[in-house]
Amino acid sequence: MIPLRHYRQELELRHTFRLARGASDVRQTLVLELEHEGLVGLGEAAPIERYGQDCDSVARAVETMAQRLTPPLAYDSSVVSVAVPGEPAAEAAMDMALCDLAGKRLEAPLYELMGIDPSQTPVTSFTIGMDTPEAVAKKVQEAGEYEVLKIKMGSDEDREILEAVRGVTDRPLRVDANEGWTLEGAQSRLEWLASMGVELVEQPLPAGQLEEMRELRRLSPLPLFADESVHRAADIPRLAGAFDGINIKLMKCGGLGEARRMIAVARAHGMQVMLGCMVESSLAITAAAHLSPLVDHVDLDGNLLIVDDPFVGVTVKGGRLVLPEEPGLGVRLRG
Repeated sequence: MIPLRHYRQELELRHTFRLARGASDVRQTLVLELEHEGLVGLGEAAPIERYGQDCDSVARAVETMAQRLTPPLAYDSSVVSVAVPGEPAAEAAMDMALCDLAGKRLEAPLYELMGIDPSQTPVTSFTIGMDTPEAVAKKVQEAGEYEVLKIKMGSDEDREILEAVRGVTDRPLRVDANEGWTLEGAQSRLEWLASMGVELVEQPLPAGQLEEMRELRRLSPLPLFADESVHRAADIPRLAGAFDGINIKLMKCGGLGEARRMIAVARAHGMQVMLGCMVESSLAITAAAHLSPLVDHVDLDGNLLIVDDPFVGVTVKGGRLVLPEEPGLGVRLRG
């Protein structure tokens, strides 16, 4: 068994985070420390309650995975061979830790091991959670340093919210409905959103409504991106024709290796790719950021939404992600 330690961390949000399914002020994640040959690989899991995960289930899963691990620790194949079904956040955390170890053993940043150009990182959007129109406008003004905003929608006040946003900024906007619309309601909303300068819309309809999504995409003036409808590479072929792109999240897909497979499959089907996240510290956000030069859009702002980030890693300058140069993930505990 490879030595493993894990602990919970509580992430306090700057603002109550609301979306179509609920609201929260605090999120918990599980941090892993995987030790091998005198080095420690770090990983983080942000379990998704909607899919029956929590920190307890993640802890059990990573302990099981650590018992199954045997050298040599090849970061991609190792995590696939020990994964616990139904626990992709745990799989993602273990994958990060293995990737971190690999980079530290070879004394190279992860992006260098993967042959990725760190100078090609895109601008990240900054998410504005659902709230009253007045509160949303205030949040937008506070986010003045970010060039692209993502507005959470899915309520009866969608129009008032976006009008409030447009009252204080002309920056590019993206909209995430989090499955909160109906087919009929989405059709009228999309025309109006296009007139308001919105670039794209994520998951307008519930994940199970694939045929309705095909109809909506046929009529939509805006690109539509799958989020809740897509988890792994195997999901993508059936989404072609229903969505213009996909949103990849490490916590849904199980890690960097599967994320790269998803990028390849999406490209093969002529689809765009966004890289997203849950509320996470800079540990998990930095891991995802190593893949950001490979995608079209980035929404890696989970660490920007919390009060006291316990880790230091990827930074944002002029809205653009700046990857660390240290070996592995390039992440360390905040001093």
